[in-house]
Amino acid sequence: MALKLDAKIPAGALAEKWSNHKTAIKVVSPANKRKLDIIVVGTGLGGASAAASLGELGYNVKVFCIQDSPRRAHSIAAQGGINAAKNYQNDNDSVYRLFYDTIKGGDYRAREANVYRLAEVSNLIIDQCVGQGVPFAREYGGPQVSRTFYARGQTGQQLLLGAYAALNKEIAAGSVKSYPRHEMLDIVIEDGEAKGIIARNLVTGEIERHGAHAVVIATGGYGNVFFLSTNAMASNGSASFQCYRKGAGFANPCFTQIHPTCIPVHGDQQSKLTLMSESLRNDGRIWVPKKLEDVKAIRAGKLKPSQIAEEDRDYYLERRYPAFGNLVPRDVASRAAKERCDAGY
Repeated sequence: MALKLDAKIPAGALAEKWSNHKTAIKVVSPANKRKLDIIVVGTGLGGASAAASLGELGYNVKVFCIQDSPRRAHSIAAQGGINAAKNYQNDNDSVYRLFYDTIKGGDYRAREANVYRLAEVSNLIIDQCVGQGVPFAREYGGPQVSRTFYARGQTGQQLLLGAYAALNKEIAAGSVKSYPRHEMLDIVIEDGEAKGIIARNLVTGEIERHGAHAVVIATGGYGNVFFLSTNAMASNGSASFQCYRKGAGFANPCFTQIHPTCIPVHGDQQSKLTLMSESLRNDGRIWVPKKLEDVKAIRAGKLKPSQIAEEDRDYYLERRYPAFGNLVPRDVASRAAKERCDAGY
């Protein structure tokens, strides 16, 4: 039987889909939340935040992670920031502008309704992170508007520490039960819905079964498919594959991002690529020589780049994208850089 993909996107106008859906769905009373069990597999930014939030709402939560501590989730490796339409600078940012920029920056390959919902909740995401103690900078980055929230080069680490602290609070309160060093071996499906998991205790080797009214899979993407990459959202893919075996669609196995500022590979023992700060293409001004003879002279050691006159420097991103300059989306910057390299500059 052919798989029917259903994104479960609500009907209606794009800007109203999710708002109308939230208004119409039934809510669960506080008295009934205590009767419901939820399993969360994965303790990265998504899993830890979900488990902590669900526990605080009053649900009975079990959270599973394959590492010895939720704090060792690979989300800690994220170095970028979070875009949110807070409009703190009063520079005319809006939910629609964030939606449009995200769709365009992703080569128009994302589901528009889901990206609009992401733009809608972006402000709430920042509020939740701040509530969990994440120390965001007070200067905000961004291509044309100031909307990028970050914690220097430690954004992933600070976000995960905040989510981990919130999770520990609920574990101490008894609303969340933690199962570290557990690997999900199978997912239990009943009447088309996930009702539990089969897990292995990696310390004792014991096979365990855990039932619930709902299961949240937050285990990250299958990063190994890219060999060396900068993926901060990666796992061994075992949980995703178990869901696939039970009929879940399996596409886009990892969040793929093109990054124009990677340090080249050094040695055959390197496990992933290393990012340089994107500030290198912000105010630093990226250029190549305008004349091929200058390129040849530099390669021959007869000329230093610093000796090239200003009028002989091609600031190609500023030339091609004057509204964005060096702050064009990373896929655009990468393609422009490749075009200049392929042309011999």
